[in-house]
This record gives sequence, C-alpha cells and structure tokens, in this order.
Amino acid sequence: MEIYLARHTSVDVPRGTAYGQTDVPLRDTFAEEAEQVKQQLDGRTFDAVYTSPLTRCVRLASYCGYPDAVPDSRLLELDFGEWEMKTWDEIQADPRSARWWDDWIDTPTPRGESFRQQYARLADFLQDIQRRGYRRVCLFAHGGILSAARIYTGEIPFGEAFRQVLPYGTVLRIEI
Repeated sequence: MEIYLARHTSVDVPRGTAYGQTDVPLRDTFAEEAEQVKQQLDGRTFDAVYTSPLTRCVRLASYCGYPDAVPDSRLLELDFGEWEMKTWDEIQADPRSARWWDDWIDTPTPRGESFRQQYARLADFLQDIQRRGYRRVCLFAHGGILSAARIYTGEIPFGEAFRQVLPYGTVLRIEI
C-alpha cells in the first residue's frame, strides 16, 4: 500500500513551544504553504483520505480538495499533557523532565504520553487501513506522526524521531 502523509503548515505559536495536541492557529502564510502541499498531491487519486481531528490538519485537507477527509484521533500529535503550550525552557525547569529527557521514547509526559505510545497509535491505524485493502491512502497529520511512519517503515530508528522531524508542509510517501 502506498501512503502519502502531509504534515500541516506552520503554526502561529512562539518558537520553542510544545503545542502537541492543542488546537493552535496557523500562520498567515497558510495559503502559500498549503498551495505547495496541494501541488505535491495534485493528479493523485486515493482510495481513502484521513486527517488528524485538529484544525491545522483538517484545514489543510480541505484546502487540498478533501473536505470529507475522515478524522481519526490515532493521527494526533504527541500528547504533552501538563506540558502543552509550555516552552522547552519551562519544561526543562520542571523536575519531572529529567526522567523524560533521559527516555522520551518510553517515558510519558506528565498526564500525557510517551513517543512509543504515539507510535503504537499510528501502527494500529496503519494495520487497520491495511486490512481494508486500500492501494493508495493520504493522511494529513503532524511531525510526530511522520516520524513514527518513518520508524514503521524502517527508514529511521526510534532515537532519531525528534532529531529528524520533517518541516511543515512536507509530503512524505511511504510503502507498507
């Protein structure tokens, strides 16, 4: 199965903020960024189109011609829990962060989730759509989901997920 994953366009939050599953606004460059994503998808037909339920993904899916993309919460970004909308400096000042920094793959954020939990959500989603027999699918999602997809296909190891986050507006093609 061929899967196209489109990362949402840039968000209008202060740089260095962990916004995760918070429904944040997009920058006023949305139309230009979204047009670039749309051009990368033009001419392709999909058996199904899914989106994270967050506005930044739903809006991009609609712009690209998929207003009926099916929302699926398994495509959400990492849940930063109590650290949502905090800066990385604020997070680092939290004494609980030392444990998370040491093992962010398996240690959940306070009242949030670990990266492995996010990966498991995506793996469950991918296995689910494989069972449906689709040949080509498009997903509108987040940087963490694109990283998890690259791990799923063996392109990168878990330890590279945060180091190799793909830019806003990236369209990633994978095969599973």
